[in-house]
Amino acid sequence: MASEEELFANIDALLAEEPQLPPPAERARLREAAGITQARLAAALKTSTQTVKNWENGRSEPKSPRLEAYQRLLKGWAAKYPAHGTPAAPVAPVAPAAAPQPVTPETFTGPAAPEATAPASVEAPAAPAAPERPARPATSRRPVAKKATKPAVDPRFPHGPLAVLDGDGSAYGVDGIVLDCPATTIPELVEWTLRESGLGAPKLNRFGKDSDPLIVLTAAAAVKLGLPERLEGHEQRRSLRLPEDHPVVKQVAKAKWQLTQRGFGPWARIYRKAQGRERQCVQLAILSWDALDERSWPGVAEMEPADVARVLGVYAQRVITPRGSTAVSGLELMTALRPPTKPERDPETGNWISGHNPGSLGTEPMDPAPPEATAEHPVVVQSGWTGGFLNEEAYQWVRSVDSLTGAECALPFAVGLDLNTAFLAAAARLVVGLSAPDHFHAPKFNPKIPGSWLVDLSHIEVDPRLPSPFTPDGSRPTGPAWYQTHTVAYAQELGYDVHPIEAYLRRETGAYLDPWHDRLKAAYVDTLADLGVTKDLTDAEFLAAMERHKQADPAMAAVLAAIKATVKGGIGKLRERPQGRHYKEGERWPALQRPTWRPDIRAAVISKARVNMHRKLSNMAKMTGLYPLAVLSDCVVYPSPGASPLDFLPYAASGKPQPGGFRLGPTPGLAKLEGVQPMLWAVELMEQGLNPARHIKGGDAVLDEGE
Repeated sequence: MASEEELFANIDALLAEEPQLPPPAERARLREAAGITQARLAAALKTSTQTVKNWENGRSEPKSPRLEAYQRLLKGWAAKYPAHGTPAAPVAPVAPAAAPQPVTPETFTGPAAPEATAPASVEAPAAPAAPERPARPATSRRPVAKKATKPAVDPRFPHGPLAVLDGDGSAYGVDGIVLDCPATTIPELVEWTLRESGLGAPKLNRFGKDSDPLIVLTAAAAVKLGLPERLEGHEQRRSLRLPEDHPVVKQVAKAKWQLTQRGFGPWARIYRKAQGRERQCVQLAILSWDALDERSWPGVAEMEPADVARVLGVYAQRVITPRGSTAVSGLELMTALRPPTKPERDPETGNWISGHNPGSLGTEPMDPAPPEATAEHPVVVQSGWTGGFLNEEAYQWVRSVDSLTGAECALPFAVGLDLNTAFLAAAARLVVGLSAPDHFHAPKFNPKIPGSWLVDLSHIEVDPRLPSPFTPDGSRPTGPAWYQTHTVAYAQELGYDVHPIEAYLRRETGAYLDPWHDRLKAAYVDTLADLGVTKDLTDAEFLAAMERHKQADPAMAAVLAAIKATVKGGIGKLRERPQGRHYKEGERWPALQRPTWRPDIRAAVISKARVNMHRKLSNMAKMTGLYPLAVLSDCVVYPSPGASPLDFLPYAASGKPQPGGFRLGPTPGLAKLEGVQPMLWAVELMEQGLNPARHIKGGDAVLDEGE
């Protein structure tokens, strides 16, 4: 028989257990039966209305001391308002931490993110009641049409890839979730994010690394954590940093955290060296420091925190968790999808070691061939190279006014067509060099080998009503010049013999950008579909849907803009130039330390995009007799008898678009309407030497502006 002492010990153990609460639905029923609003309950418990909502829909659970107070209240209500004999079920316990996985070829990635599952939320300590404010909506008034399959939730990151922290401690995540963040300093915020928030995202490739969690700070949150509301200085906003003697920078160092060489700026990375497989890194973005550029994220910085979280969350799920500008994210996505290393067996020890991942760019930076470099590059300066450079850039061409016919000038409209993400379309199945360049003299041209060729294409006749396919300004070449493989191959396609003088070619090749293209294409198409622009629309329906798509859902329209900026910025980053007024020609600059500093790959994408554009221009002339007025990158302007592309685009008798020309549609490489203006407006611009394709959206206000 048990002793009194043993029985009392058992009772004390029961009393020490965490109080159990009724299910979320029962909590809401009891509160409503008592006639108490969520806002009034939140005020009584000194928390936010959104937190009470989370308790009642099962997104989070209260912590002490609110847990005990909330339980006492619910018990009192349950005695007054019984649920007609339905017993209240205990709340499900928090799932235990996931067990570490053994290192195998499938799991080896080097340092990885923490494996533990975070609790549903963290309650802030009790504080004086703040004036009540209306709860922010967790989602936009216009819900997203769930066209794409929603990715499965990783149990290690139950609350998604990121959160937007407001000044009241509410951390707004994806899918409307709101967590309570008790942090009052940056080090506390980092600890909470890594240990308790449940934020992060799984790797995009089996050999890659998990994405570090992103915390976006509103202006109020920044000030609460000891940061200035805005960064001030005379430099460009993106290059501003907190001084090293700022209290927050000192707090970070004192807590034994580190900042990257970028310092504490609009995008700050705070980390500790990895312990085994456990990564310890948090990315911060500060809205009031212009972390989200208006050109890439239109209107997002001014949105409510829940909507900022929605925009960034969709982008993170479809593209990648942002780690900086959209250009930085575009480059990071390349590496995330094609990691430089993979595990392999050491033949001597039999242990798993890090080896090169075939098809990737590797871990070491690679110097370009001299003609592929820029004038200030050490390869050029130290060698005294004077042999010229690749000039593979997008079109900036305006047709000569003298070449316009009376019939063309009599047409009433100038209509601009814009190719959807033309650089992304060019990246599809694009074979690029993966190894260092080798130098060849008088090689035979091979269109399958990526590289740079010195060729004389000046003998090729060019119709003055079309731009030359070989130069960005559309002028005829005047002598030998360096061209990327696609440009020379197009000359051969047009029926001309090509005889390279010399070349820098790469023996190891691959479609490095294919997974990058596939992921961004899916993100672009799915986001357009969310905005009502789908593949099944007729051309007339497509034009109508595109006219109103930005108004359909401003948040998703911002995601679309960010995806397009990611494409252009990512390609641009492949040849990032030195920045800062203190740079001296011939010095190495930070971007050169990246394996992804590859101007030859950038040249291949742009060359293919420009060739694709010229091929369409040429086919349009053959099919319709129409010639463009101007081209700017992926935008072309045509004279038209009507105010719609439907008035001049070629269609077969069946009503289907003719292959080879410009076609309307929502996928990369197809066209959409850029703008419509009077033909007289376009001619006046051309007479001033201005490019109608640059201003087709803007109207007459740009007539006196320079290029």
